[in-house]
Amino acid sequence: MTDTTIPAQFSPDDAGTPAPAAVATTPAATAAPASESRLADVGRGVARWAAALAGAIAIFTVLLLLKGANPASVYSHVWTSTFTNSPSIQQIFVKAAPLLLGALAVVVPARAGLVNVGGEGQIVIGAVAAGGIGISLGDKLGGGLVMILMAVAAMLAGAAWAGLAAVLRLTVGINEAVSTLLMNYIALDVLLYLIYSPWKDPHGTGQPTTAELADTAKLPYLGTTAIHVGFVFALVATAVVWALLRYTTWGFRLRVIGGNPEAARRAGLPVAMLLLSAMLVGGALAGLGGMVHYAGVEYKLRTGITTNFGYIAFLASWLARHNPVSVVLAALALAAMTVAGDSLQLDSALPGATVNILMGLVLIAVLGWTAKKKGGAAR
Repeated sequence: MTDTTIPAQFSPDDAGTPAPAAVATTPAATAAPASESRLADVGRGVARWAAALAGAIAIFTVLLLLKGANPASVYSHVWTSTFTNSPSIQQIFVKAAPLLLGALAVVVPARAGLVNVGGEGQIVIGAVAAGGIGISLGDKLGGGLVMILMAVAAMLAGAAWAGLAAVLRLTVGINEAVSTLLMNYIALDVLLYLIYSPWKDPHGTGQPTTAELADTAKLPYLGTTAIHVGFVFALVATAVVWALLRYTTWGFRLRVIGGNPEAARRAGLPVAMLLLSAMLVGGALAGLGGMVHYAGVEYKLRTGITTNFGYIAFLASWLARHNPVSVVLAALALAAMTVAGDSLQLDSALPGATVNILMGLVLIAVLGWTAKKKGGAAR
């Protein structure tokens, strides 16, 4: 039997914490310089982020001028309609829920060196699974039980969808970035087939949608706001993912594989099973995002139900450099941009794709201008 014990050089105690022998013998003498160094690093990091965002906004301003728009007027409308309007602020948190779960679906596989581009399809298939439970059981069981069943079904469906890509990677060597991307279109075709034929609402208006989810099975709101509890689910999932990746042997092994798969294999780690588990967990999180959006916002399956949440979530994960804590801020920022997109169209008469250009500029600026060199020093 193969010994899967982690060698001493790969001990979890070494991840993120110095070895006892490396600790200085005079902590009092080095505490102040170390603290000053950390503050200086934080200051430089903030400055780089500010410069990157300023550069992205400057380029976007030039594009607005080329389009014949008044940048000052555009930014004023965006600020007023997005950040001073209570319903718009609440919509930011509503949109951030599936974005955050979709981003976590990228974060977990990324720790193992995998690229999951299939968040869109996994969110769609999760919504489909939740919709199937909602349509068949929504008015037959208690609301709380239906919510639990929808969440479980969505997570299983998302995990299965992502797991298929992992199996293709491990058995026939198909790159998961390619397979997950292509499976997005298959998931969309599954949704279209269902809403155009077997699940189409016979009492509807003729549009390709399912019957509406029973009121008892809809996600409740937080207080008197329009923010549903799905955002709380997303925050809890973030905390769980952070703890798993940081404090468990499973999370440590994923980091080892992501850093050096060959070394992990020679150390006796079950690389195939760990890669499969990373994709399964990622798919389950994306599937839960589909359920949250279906039961918290849409209440019906329809064409365009996810509005590219999976692709935006992919950007959020990269914007946060696959950090499960930073991804919360990235999801909120991109959710704010999607809400601001309405202002760009309605108030400034700009094309709907304008907000996508802004997202792309921000991503390129942040990843390009705050990247770390090989020596570890950031640009």
